[in-house]
Amino acid sequence: MNDEPEVRPAHFPREYGARGGEGDEPLPWEEVEARLCDALNYWITTVTPSGVPHARPVDGVWVQGALCFGGSDDTRWVRNLQTNPAMSVHLPSGDDVVVLEGTVEYVTDPEDPRASASSDATRKKYPQYFSSDDPVPFQPF
Repeated sequence: MNDEPEVRPAHFPREYGARGGEGDEPLPWEEVEARLCDALNYWITTVTPSGVPHARPVDGVWVQGALCFGGSDDTRWVRNLQTNPAMSVHLPSGDDVVVLEGTVEYVTDPEDPRASASSDATRKKYPQYFSSDDPVPFQPF
C-alpha cells in the first residue's frame, strides 16, 4: 500500500440493536498488520467481466505494507483482476475480522523490490512448498 490506509469500524443499521463493546472500535493499524502477517491464507473476492463476485482462498504474504500473492493466468480470479483490479480481501476468521478493499497492482518486474521481499517471505511462510534452496519463482500480483 502506498497510501495511508483508512481504518473504519463496521457500520451496523439501527434495527440491529444497540451496539457497545470491545468489537465496536477499529483496531490500531499495527494490530491489523500483525493479523495480516500471521494469517495462513486470505480470502479474496474479485469480479468477473459480467459483474459476478468470485471468492477464493489464496496463499500470500504481507510485506512492505502490501498483500503479495501470485497465481496462474489460467485461473478465473487472476483473469478477473487483469480485467478489473478491484478486490476485497478478508482473513479466514469470522470472529477476528479484518477486511481490505482496494485495487491490485500487477507487478511483472522481477527487479521490483517487492518481488524479492515477497519471495523470501513466501519461502519462510510456506516451507512445505519447496524441496530445495532453489529461489521462489517470481509470481506477480
